[in-house]
Amino acid sequence: MLLDLITKSFANILTLMNLVFGSMAIILVQHLHYSWAAIFILFAVFMDGMDGKIARRFGATSELGKELDSLCDLVSFGVAPAVLLYAQVFLESYHLPGLIAALFFIICGALRLARFNVLNIHEYFLGIPITLAGFLLAIISLLADNIYPMVILLLVVFLSLMMISNIKIRKI
Repeated sequence: MLLDLITKSFANILTLMNLVFGSMAIILVQHLHYSWAAIFILFAVFMDGMDGKIARRFGATSELGKELDSLCDLVSFGVAPAVLLYAQVFLESYHLPGLIAALFFIICGALRLARFNVLNIHEYFLGIPITLAGFLLAIISLLADNIYPMVILLLVVFLSLMMISNIKIRKI
């Protein structure tokens, strides 16, 4: 009983670390530390992978953990990368279209997570996971100096649509 409580708590702590790293990324964007913000999103990706592995390994999955994970994922892989690319790339070059693309990414991420929780499909992902989309935007941010802003804008819209698509991706 005590071990179960500790294991569930540890998995949830890792989930909350995902949230902390995503929140730190947003704070770093406010201080114009774009590379560090992208790196913190990548740290959040690592925590997101670890929390699920720990919970499944020790049979500590729960509805609370699932919902907490989705809330944290929306911040770390929806809001943080969208705010990062908006500030880093779109603010100067494509202000209004960039703002719309960033907000569209966040909305699609929220829809994707809500659909994931409601459908409860275990065999495959329907649409690309928000963690993957956020990871890719963090990588794009790190490479942004070498990519045309319009290409980045199109990639943000494409990834947004891929999150809410009906494409089936087998779970590993």
